[in-house]
Amino acid sequence: MHFRTFLPARLKRLALLGAALATVTATLPATATSASAAAGAGAEPRDHGLSAVIRYTEYGIPHIVAKDYANLGFGTGWAQAADQVCTLADGFVTVNGERSRWFGPDAAPDGSMSAASKNLSSDLFFRGVKDAGTVEALVAKPTPAGPSRQARELMRGWAAGYNAWLSRNRITDPACAGKEWVRPVTALDVARRSWSLSVLGGEGRAVDGITGAQPPAAPATAGRTASAAPGTTVARAAEPVDPARTAAAAGELFSAANSTMGSNAVAFQGATTANGRGLLLGNPHYPWQGGRRFWQSQQTIPGELNVSGATLLGSALVSIGFNDKVAWSHTVATGVALNMHQLTLDPADPTAYLVDGRPERMTPRTVTVAVKDGAPVTRTQWWTRYGPVVNGIGTGLPLPWTTTTAFAMNDPNAANLRATDTALGLARSRSTGDMVKALGRTQGLPWVNTIAADAAGHTLFTQAQVLPRITDELVARCSTPLGRATYPSSGFAVLDGSRGDCVPGSDPDAVQPGIFGPSRMPALRDAPYVENSNDSAWLANADRPFAGYERVFGNIGTPRSLRTRGAIEDVAAMAGRGGLTVADLQRQQFANRVPAGDLAAADTARACAAALPDDPEPCRVLGAWDRTVNADSRGALLFDRFWRRFTASVPPAEQWKVPFSAADPVRTPNTLDTGSPAFAKALKDAVAELRAAGIALDAPLGQHQFVVRNGARIPVSGGTEALGVWNKTEAWWDAAAGGYPEVAHGSSHIQAVGWDGSRCPVARTLLTYSQSSDPASPHFSDQTRLFSDERWVTSRFCEKDILRSPQLKVVVVRG
Repeated sequence: MHFRTFLPARLKRLALLGAALATVTATLPATATSASAAAGAGAEPRDHGLSAVIRYTEYGIPHIVAKDYANLGFGTGWAQAADQVCTLADGFVTVNGERSRWFGPDAAPDGSMSAASKNLSSDLFFRGVKDAGTVEALVAKPTPAGPSRQARELMRGWAAGYNAWLSRNRITDPACAGKEWVRPVTALDVARRSWSLSVLGGEGRAVDGITGAQPPAAPATAGRTASAAPGTTVARAAEPVDPARTAAAAGELFSAANSTMGSNAVAFQGATTANGRGLLLGNPHYPWQGGRRFWQSQQTIPGELNVSGATLLGSALVSIGFNDKVAWSHTVATGVALNMHQLTLDPADPTAYLVDGRPERMTPRTVTVAVKDGAPVTRTQWWTRYGPVVNGIGTGLPLPWTTTTAFAMNDPNAANLRATDTALGLARSRSTGDMVKALGRTQGLPWVNTIAADAAGHTLFTQAQVLPRITDELVARCSTPLGRATYPSSGFAVLDGSRGDCVPGSDPDAVQPGIFGPSRMPALRDAPYVENSNDSAWLANADRPFAGYERVFGNIGTPRSLRTRGAIEDVAAMAGRGGLTVADLQRQQFANRVPAGDLAAADTARACAAALPDDPEPCRVLGAWDRTVNADSRGALLFDRFWRRFTASVPPAEQWKVPFSAADPVRTPNTLDTGSPAFAKALKDAVAELRAAGIALDAPLGQHQFVVRNGARIPVSGGTEALGVWNKTEAWWDAAAGGYPEVAHGSSHIQAVGWDGSRCPVARTLLTYSQSSDPASPHFSDQTRLFSDERWVTSRFCEKDILRSPQLKVVVVRG
């Protein structure tokens, strides 16, 4: 690697420089600052003299250099704490099941660790995981089933670095300054946080359903009466599940379009680029607040590792990024990461179920959590050979526990603590071929696809995620009537739990039992382009559609989202033109084209006069709209408010005159049906809404789609999922506050990466919400302003570029 020949000497000089700086901590970002209350005895790991050199360049981006993985983790934990201590501390409260103790049982978590609706259910779940030693058992597993030595060292070092920062600095962020719940952590806490991310698509979706599932009253039988475990609340009898209604709810729940997480990514093959080398544009759509934010860094171990990119908070290694040979990003995949087993209950005991005619008792897990200003709360969860009993997933998919039936969840990611090793394998890859090997060797990605390009001009798309080994054959043989309704439309399998042969099998090349092996996963290599916008793998390249994968991975031959359709149109045209450079990727990111507008704006403007015969202004505004969602676009807000109403009130199949055709999936459906009564109503209501709020129909979008940082309003471009915009911006509507006054989730860590034959990649990046969550930090909103202005950060990857930074600040951190 580039650093192999001369960095050790450079590192010594930097260490000497750091030692000479009597006020070295003054060079830290302004988030820095004091130890909070001490943790319990033995909670803080020993740092064993760990140290790292951190060089900060523009926008507070740290370049962390260390001699090994423990020291790299140390520098990363320190630097993350300096920027995000309150967000991190809040997450550690969550995974230790202590939210009710500090914040009360009825408040809602931020959703970053699970879908729990209240602190109490979150605590009951995570305290149960902690009491059961779930994560401890995974940490103890030998690799590859468990984390490698390097992954364990990264977690150990991260905890020590976070704790060292806490012990030496005063917290200035008002979100947690002086709070007792900000405490030192252990390597096990870091592992628990990683585990919580793994189960977001499975048990994490169903926290309320796991902690709320209680047996119904059981009838007494001769000589036998069912008894509940201590702390159990016996539920009233529930109505049986309705297959048709549940199938519709499952389709809604497992639709990527309805997820708060999404993404776009495209990789271009060398045949389409100006210099024959690959290109990658990654545009993940993640929350702008809370514990699922990205954080930027470069991580270097001389001669071993050199990677730059983004890390989810609390993680010890870059998860999407680039090195001098490869670049990659992830998109949320369509694979359903869980399945249900429908249990046939013992008629005499609703906490016992039959398997091959023999009863098995459920295992009660009684959990107690502390509650602020109240008595501790004790509840019992119920576990089976398949996993926990649940009474539903979210609010929309009830799975009632009756006297005859219950549902147990199988989530294979509950046995997956390998994400750090997968990230390490990707970071160390020298080609897309290496990435395929790393993904297959570690199998640690729980709910994402991988899109990659390399300096030799190769491309890769793969849906290498951890999924239960639900084959179409297994479903045909073992589905319950409910499963026969849910699986075809959504991939959500409900298997007969009364049969011992109705469990996911194992592939010989799989890292853990019960999941698909790498050879069974959708993959496309060396296509002119590969693109994903959260639809299934079917059209990763529209000219090379591929099938043959099991339904649980995603659907085939069905309508694509407008975002997918628009993205394929754009990137296919780019590949067709050829001669592509990083600048073309940058233009695509901020093209802000509205596919829904291209399909429907003209028809809407023509039909407007009939819908609003006495009001020509909306028709004029819609007719003049440029069909973009740039901050200065006039008419975009009116179309947005109309389109949301129209698509929410009219089923997709009834919105268009020309129906979907699997033979032409990018261009169909089309031709808006403006004759629907819902069309006129949606348009009238949108006009009335804006006028009632005092918003001009032709106001520039950025006047009413913005964020406020330290009292200053920052305009934001982009548009919602329904509009199909690549630069996705999902914002909260608040007419009284001016429109869309805050972004919920959308474009987050953006990277446009290529190579020019030198040892330094050509990379432009942008962290839309900036590095720090502390309002006092200079890096609280600096990149947000760049995002507003559609400007980029030129990555400083090579040593010579880092040292030339006009804002270079060198910090030597030690345990």
